[in-house]
Amino acid sequence: MSEAADVPAVEVEVTGRAPRERTFFGHPFGLFTLFTTELWERFSYYGMRAILFYFLTDTLANDGLGLDDATGAALVAVYGSAVYLVTVVGGWVADRLIGARRSVLWGGVVIAAGHVSLAVPAHWTAYLGIVLVALGTGLLKPNVSSMVGELYRRDDPRRDSGFSIFYMGINIGSFTAPFIVQIAREIGGYHAGFSVAAVGMGLALVAFVLGRRALHGAGEVVPNPLTPQDRPRVVRMALLVVLALLAATALAWLVVRAGGRDVGALNIIIDALSYLAFAAPVVMFLVMFRSPKVNTAERSRLGAYIPLFVAAMLFWMIFEQASNTLSQYARDHTDLDVGGVTISPVLYQSVNPASIILLAPVFAWLWVKLDGRPSTAVKFAIGLTLAALSFIFLAGASAVAGDGRSPWWVLVVVYVVQTLGELCLSPVGLAATTLLAPRAFRGQAMALWFLAPAAGQAITAQLITATEGMSRTAFFGGIGVVALVVAGAMFALSPWVTRRIREGAESDEDVAARA
Repeated sequence: MSEAADVPAVEVEVTGRAPRERTFFGHPFGLFTLFTTELWERFSYYGMRAILFYFLTDTLANDGLGLDDATGAALVAVYGSAVYLVTVVGGWVADRLIGARRSVLWGGVVIAAGHVSLAVPAHWTAYLGIVLVALGTGLLKPNVSSMVGELYRRDDPRRDSGFSIFYMGINIGSFTAPFIVQIAREIGGYHAGFSVAAVGMGLALVAFVLGRRALHGAGEVVPNPLTPQDRPRVVRMALLVVLALLAATALAWLVVRAGGRDVGALNIIIDALSYLAFAAPVVMFLVMFRSPKVNTAERSRLGAYIPLFVAAMLFWMIFEQASNTLSQYARDHTDLDVGGVTISPVLYQSVNPASIILLAPVFAWLWVKLDGRPSTAVKFAIGLTLAALSFIFLAGASAVAGDGRSPWWVLVVVYVVQTLGELCLSPVGLAATTLLAPRAFRGQAMALWFLAPAAGQAITAQLITATEGMSRTAFFGGIGVVALVVAGAMFALSPWVTRRIREGAESDEDVAARA
């Protein structure tokens, strides 16, 4: 960002004195624009996600799509995987073609079109809407956060608290969405609920467009624009992507057919996207390891990042089941009577953001008091352990319930324990990624981090398909035990990973000192 864009221009009074800059809780007023935009965008995303599984699997008579539970849950999982896959493309588009601000704007327009399509009572528009929301979110998600960073100089002490305020907007939007969307659904059905999500995205776009001046040029500059010399490489890359899509589709067709499943477009799409999500991080790691721009010390640190990536992948595999298998458990296997009042299973989607709002300040205080302890690797291990225990607990509750229903509070405990795990793992994940990634690939660290939840949800999609008919106790318990074993391995590897992270930080300091 240019110096002129970094320092906001202000009007000068007749007296010649500049008035005080308008602020948002002591921060640049552009933060209010991005806070409001992200609040409403997350409102629309989580509102749509809260009812998506129920819409896909409800009967045609109830305006659902009539999919069986396994297919519906797998589709929701692979939809989440696709969102994170597209964020890699979204970041590239912003960095090389149109800049972050235009990426956010056009991503928002595509999301809004997707919600409108879902609001139309027709099957083909529903599938179109799911695709559009995934594409638009992938374009918007990585770039609105980067614009927050552009509001501050690198040494601005307000930077961290600015991101905290921004993330509070995310959680306010995701907390309120299930309540309002469920009210609309009860009044006018699923399509009314999707209409509320469309309105939320419309408000996000209005906030973003009207607040453009407050951004003072943030996101306008294309950081690394394409040059004529880059075009042959981009064409080759596009061809490789197309070939990868075709290969994944062909492989999916063969696997579906060999497995005796229905060779329909939906099953092939679910499997093909899963394979791409598996392959993407593998390819990215191989490219980094084989690059001549990566030295021996960087390869050593990159090797230390692999266990962190695996831990994150398994964590998100469990955590993101809130929108599929846990939604099914809430609907079919949970007693929804609370003090004589029947609650909607949709409302469980608000437990995580409510827990974040309540617990995030506690964890922020705790990490400060502990003065950097425990290490990043141990935090990853703790986060994965908590996620694993949440599923083992759910497996036990399912076994106790048998053919009956678990008490309403069981899923609340599951979500709160997973949130504790999220607060251990997620905030430190990107920092570890940037420290351990080779310097030549430091700019692609965000893409690598987003591939962990993409791969995790792809695993979920495949597990749901492969374990159809398995008992709930075996499904949740099996996943929990495997994750717990990996968490134990992560604890064992943590001293080695910690040494590599420290070496990465020290090398960064050396480079900065020489600059």
